[in-house]
Amino acid sequence: MNSYLSLSHQVFLNENFKLVPIRFEDRIDIMNWRNEQIYHLRQDKLLTIDDQDYYFENIINELFKEEKPNQLLFSFLQNDVCIGYGGLVNINWNDKNAEISFIMDTKLEKDYFNFHWSEFLKLIEEVAFKELNFHKIFTYAFDLRPQLYITLEDSGFFQDARLKGQCLYSHKFIDVVIHSKINL
Repeated sequence: MNSYLSLSHQVFLNENFKLVPIRFEDRIDIMNWRNEQIYHLRQDKLLTIDDQDYYFENIINELFKEEKPNQLLFSFLQNDVCIGYGGLVNINWNDKNAEISFIMDTKLEKDYFNFHWSEFLKLIEEVAFKELNFHKIFTYAFDLRPQLYITLEDSGFFQDARLKGQCLYSHKFIDVVIHSKINL
């Protein structure tokens, strides 16, 4: 298992759920989920296996060599099976804040969206607030999935900002909604 130099713990557990440093073996599932959910991602084209292999070999592998990488990505496991991935991205080590990124297996979204988001948030808060002592974590979401806001607010996040007409989506400008949580 790879390990992040900035973390003293590499595995974060909550009952049947676990975050582990992103695993090479999960890359094809992750690629498929990203391609299936491209509509809500900052991704402008479908990924290929070559794209994904290059990303893991040249970007992900470098994260494990840095004291303060710009992202900490994890495989999200349920009963040791990868059902999603995410982490802290766009990390600002000086101001102690980071954006949360998370994608789950597309097949789970319909019936388990809120449940798995909630479980992931519990674990990523442990990474951000307990392990790294960050001040703030936040989401940056295209205004396309209002069910996400309910889950975030139920998990103690607050709507921090609404950026009007921030991104072009299907030939029209839509808002971006930012939810935040402060380490108290």
